[in-house]
Amino acid sequence: MKIVREHYLRDDIWCGSEVCDSCKQGSPVLQQDPCLESSLCKCPHYILPDTNVVLHQIDVLEDPAITNVIMLQTVLQEARHRSAPVYKRIKDVIHNVERHFYTFTNEHHRETYIEQAQGESANDRNDRAIRVAAKWYSEHLKKDQKEEGFQIILLTNDKKNKEKAEEAGLVAYTCEEYIQSLVANPELVDRLASTPDDVNEIESGKIIFQEHLPLSKLQQGIKSGTYLQGTFRSNRDNYLEATVWVHGDTEENKEVLIQGLKNLNRAVHEDVVAVQLLPKDQWVAPSSVVLQDEGTTEDDEEEEKENSLKSVVHESMLKPTGKVVGIIKRNWRPYCGMLSKSQIKEARKHLFTPADRRIPRIRIETRQASTLEGQRIIVAIDGWPKNSRYPNGHFVRNLGIAGDKETETEVLLLEHDVPHQPFSQAVLSFLPKMPWSITEEVGVHIADVSHFIRPGNALDQEAASRGTTVYLCEKRIDMVPELLSSNLCSLRSNVERLAFSCIWEMNHDAEIINTKFTKSVINSKASLTYAEAQMRIDDTSMNDEITRSLRGLNRLAKILKKKRIEMGALTLSSPEVRFHIDSETHDPIDLQTKELK
Repeated sequence: MKIVREHYLRDDIWCGSEVCDSCKQGSPVLQQDPCLESSLCKCPHYILPDTNVVLHQIDVLEDPAITNVIMLQTVLQEARHRSAPVYKRIKDVIHNVERHFYTFTNEHHRETYIEQAQGESANDRNDRAIRVAAKWYSEHLKKDQKEEGFQIILLTNDKKNKEKAEEAGLVAYTCEEYIQSLVANPELVDRLASTPDDVNEIESGKIIFQEHLPLSKLQQGIKSGTYLQGTFRSNRDNYLEATVWVHGDTEENKEVLIQGLKNLNRAVHEDVVAVQLLPKDQWVAPSSVVLQDEGTTEDDEEEEKENSLKSVVHESMLKPTGKVVGIIKRNWRPYCGMLSKSQIKEARKHLFTPADRRIPRIRIETRQASTLEGQRIIVAIDGWPKNSRYPNGHFVRNLGIAGDKETETEVLLLEHDVPHQPFSQAVLSFLPKMPWSITEEVGVHIADVSHFIRPGNALDQEAASRGTTVYLCEKRIDMVPELLSSNLCSLRSNVERLAFSCIWEMNHDAEIINTKFTKSVINSKASLTYAEAQMRIDDTSMNDEITRSLRGLNRLAKILKKKRIEMGALTLSSPEVRFHIDSETHDPIDLQTKELK
């Protein structure tokens, strides 16, 4: 069967630059006077990164100092295929109009689209497409004689791609070369992720860890039962111990214990790993020893610590024990923590201690250690060579002074992956215009949020991403904008609100006679806290209509609860806590647990 695919090419895809007079574009994105000043390129220029730069140097590209960047369709498609989180991050940067990132659909432009040559790999074809697009941009902008000195800089860390670009007459630099050349932004060098050459740099001839097996061998071993696949969970109180929760339905060896630095073999908390079970005579029991990595342990001390984990226990206490032989999927994320400055004078390499004790210390290179000392910072892992005691990483950004309330709140939100960025204009555009009034067509007893949030729009997607409203001691992170959460979707007293109502008809014994579910418009008589409602119920001097209604509802609730308990219901409730805040400093000074009545 022959398959025919159509690929449409166009002549009306514009370059997006203010420099250009020939493209009939309405709102160019790329500025005529780019503000980046590089010692390598004295003339005005735009940056055009290849896929690997986007994937591995996303922290650099997210920095506000980097502007006027051409993002090719080829690069974005590859990034989307290879890393969804990076793709989302670069799309967020593109949507920020202040950054001047322009998406050029080179795969549908008549002069930049190329066919894959016979025998050419998809990766080589994409590299060639990037070079062709960079060449087109360079020649296209030179058509305007007044901007003859304008240049396109291709950023690539691929040696072959760089050599071929230079042979084609393009200006090409590695990301590190270009970032180091930025005169006004020396701090950007700290945000550079380590390249493979840096990651594998040998600091000593000693190999500490066993080589990880390639993915193909791991998959074969898992299929044959030689290895087990599971999620690596580090021990918060003992850095030399971890557990691998084995995937699959098997009950046997569901949990595999890992002890000792070499057996942990560079796995990081939440990685998906392959483990090999040790012989039964090498199985051990979970240790009760508390061990924290101080970062100064010598080999002999490390061995002594590992020996302290082993103790004589009854055979029934032994657990299936294994060692990590390979990594199936890394689940690294940016980590919050503090810098442990090296004692060596003028040293550039320092250890970073994550706030999460399950994460190992990370070695980073920075020129601003004195400034970062005592600060909460974010660091990302780049790699973990087999000859390095710690993973290598790079500085991402500074959060603020350790101990500061705002800084620690930010750490808390980041470490628990709570989305807390301001709502975007795209999200806010779906809010109703104020002043708002109810029409005669809808209503609710639980606020009818669906009236305001339509399926699939930006507001709906943002709410789905956030998932819940997060309550902190002095503020909250809303799932939806405040106009909805605290106003239109809040059943305030003495105002009409849309609701979904479930209406029961009951007798005095709380037996349900009839049930009706309906949309409604309600006008709440009172908005009460639990404490205020309980006070009305308990206060015998109060006998108004609202209080009498509350007592009637409370009587029915007690009858229904008694019936549920008699039928075997479980009472599952977590204590509700309330912080007492200092009126002057706004710091939490006491914690109160709500009494259940």
